[in-house]
Amino acid sequence: MIRPLVLIEPYADRLGGHHQRTLVALARARPGSLVIVLNGIARDASTALRDTRARVVVEPVGRMAAGLLAASRLAAGAAATGRRIMRSRRWPDRLRRLPHQITLVARCLTEASALRTARLQPDAEAVVILTASEALHGAAALLGRQPHLRFVHEAVTREDSFVRLLGRLARRHEKGTIAVYPTRDVADYLADDFPDLPAVVRAFSVDDGLRLSDGERESGRTGFGIPPTEAVVCLVGGWWPYKDIGVIDAALNRLKEPLHLVVAGHPLDESVLARWRNLPLLRLHTVPGPVAESVLRLVYGAADAALVARHPGVGKESGLVMDAARLGVPLIVSDHDSALTDRLRDQPWALLFPAGDPDGLAQALHSVILQPPARPGPEAPGLLGMWPAGEQADFLARTFTALTAKESRC
Repeated sequence: MIRPLVLIEPYADRLGGHHQRTLVALARARPGSLVIVLNGIARDASTALRDTRARVVVEPVGRMAAGLLAASRLAAGAAATGRRIMRSRRWPDRLRRLPHQITLVARCLTEASALRTARLQPDAEAVVILTASEALHGAAALLGRQPHLRFVHEAVTREDSFVRLLGRLARRHEKGTIAVYPTRDVADYLADDFPDLPAVVRAFSVDDGLRLSDGERESGRTGFGIPPTEAVVCLVGGWWPYKDIGVIDAALNRLKEPLHLVVAGHPLDESVLARWRNLPLLRLHTVPGPVAESVLRLVYGAADAALVARHPGVGKESGLVMDAARLGVPLIVSDHDSALTDRLRDQPWALLFPAGDPDGLAQALHSVILQPPARPGPEAPGLLGMWPAGEQADFLARTFTALTAKESRC
């Protein structure tokens, strides 16, 4: 018998990205699921969840859950203040890292509050934190008093001595959770810090089957005022440190043919954008700030290819690569991740270039200008390890059943 899921998404309040999209797709696969979003939820995601008959909870339930969330918000406020005070590099590294350590504690307390609130759905097929902290796994299980699965997307901050001590005190409670890592690289990286944490590897993004239509492609071109015969590449997402904007900048300066570039996301570097606007062969179109899914589809719809450039060695799951495959948009992608490169090599819809090589990227851009690549077929998501939402929900249910069965034997 298929039962509802409990889906906890601390990032549901953020526009854009694949966090909300995966949340909605899983809720759609299991109608009537309990969705816990204690940091709030973006309007688009809230509207999409109505069709799934999900129960959306935005406040903690129970005195302990409320206390944990209040403590989390106090810690988060202290961390934000600390980051402002210690922004200068004149502070010792240990002090500059302290606000980030407090953030790890705050995230743990939020997770624990949500896990206690999950008791509203006692017969859940699975309890899943869709975007979990990279630390204090056992502490979240101990304080939350709820077995659960936790998707750990990346390691932004490693534990220092105090947080490591908190983790050790709760280490035996790690058996009450299973970490789900989206890539083998993330799993290998975190295994050194958490050798006893039960874990599996599974892509986070799901295939919702909603490929771009011809109408969306036409609307995208029309919306940006781009003629159908002119070449367009899109650059989506915030310019975070793992993205190699420098190599894109250098490659665009090497253009020999006209190209349209649609840039969407937040944060962006306005000084770089100003420089691109002055390039003679580049026509720049910008959609600043986090954007809604409907707008993002028009950005992708306008493009002959999506550009993903990262620094060598970045092995976290790329939501942009997954988006391109699921929507049916060709890719220009750096070979920063050997596992991803192996999957994309020889695919006619993926143009690979050496990470950090502006000449290689310029050559790939010229290939798109001269002849747009073939669009990925419906098999592309599976090639990247992406599953339909229903099958992903089945996997989560099986994994959670194994976890709770193991707990009952302990």
